[in-house]
Amino acid sequence: MPTSFGFTLHATDGKARTGVISTPRGEIRTPAFMPVGTVATVKAMLPESVRATGADILLGNTYHLMLRPTAERIARLGGLHRFMNWERPILTDSGGFQVMSLAALRKLTEDGVTFASHIDGSRHMLSPERSMEIQKLLGSDIVMSFDECPALPASEFDVARSMRLSMRWAQRSRDAFGDRPGHALFGICQGGVTRELREESAEKLKEIGFDGYAIGGLAVGEGQEAMFRVLDYAPGFLPADKPRYLMGVGKPDDIVGAVQRGIDMMDCVLPSRSGRTGQAWTRRGQINIKNARHQDDPRPLDESCRCPACRGYSRAYLHHVFKAGEIISSMLLTWHNLHYFQELMQGLRDAISEGRLDAFVAEFHARRAEGDIEPL
Repeated sequence: MPTSFGFTLHATDGKARTGVISTPRGEIRTPAFMPVGTVATVKAMLPESVRATGADILLGNTYHLMLRPTAERIARLGGLHRFMNWERPILTDSGGFQVMSLAALRKLTEDGVTFASHIDGSRHMLSPERSMEIQKLLGSDIVMSFDECPALPASEFDVARSMRLSMRWAQRSRDAFGDRPGHALFGICQGGVTRELREESAEKLKEIGFDGYAIGGLAVGEGQEAMFRVLDYAPGFLPADKPRYLMGVGKPDDIVGAVQRGIDMMDCVLPSRSGRTGQAWTRRGQINIKNARHQDDPRPLDESCRCPACRGYSRAYLHHVFKAGEIISSMLLTWHNLHYFQELMQGLRDAISEGRLDAFVAEFHARRAEGDIEPL
């Protein structure tokens, strides 16, 4: 097992890349999709079940964990890995995105953000230094620098102001992180949908120096077309020998398009959130298990899928337990969704390694265009 953090590129196909991120807690195959364990759990899943889907790494949330049960309590109990029974790598976000969403409940200054807890209204201060402290207490393998993420649409003036503040915070995050062998710090490129601002941000981050680089400030209301326009150039501004992480993405077609444009890592709550609301993701698109057409359907969600939901249960059963409000509905649909997302990532990795990504993507879109096939 390696004692340090590293990234090895194995193959490329166009801009797409496949490789391995090495950490003391295990390897992360890229392109990688990270399930989100916001409050130290992937909802409706056991950690070993998440691992069984093929996940190499989970994401935890600094904002939520600092409020409850607190980073200090988690540290006293042995760190986040032990606390949630996940011994493989964990990436924690900085808390900046969640604080942004509080809007009226926050006050932004050069020092950081003062905000009111959504749980009990208590006041807290989150700064680059405090974010680094919290993530160190949690024991995160990959730590994200503290940034501000403006919601789009926004004026170019506001986006530029926000980006430059984030770059000053990136330097403070780097200074506060210090030298921690075996742990990595990622910088976050901001700049909205403006090429010049993205390039300015990337140049500043490279000057500071990070173990990996994220593209933030997308999937926040700009739409897929605008996001892809940014991804056509933004990954190229970042070092080729470091991992590139697109934050908060996304839907399967977002993932495929991002990988085509050179992204190595992604995360999203979508698989688990969809599972809890009766939505299943399959090769032929999305299925709403609530629909009455499934109530007499003996077929699995996807005949080619080998997840526990598809191996053992019919659409009719899944429709029934969802309508009845049974917990097993969330469990099975979430397991299926996470399995599908990880299967998609393995397919992308294999296609890049074998130089057939274009064919893989064409088949991906063709199957989705067919739609969910009705029973005979």
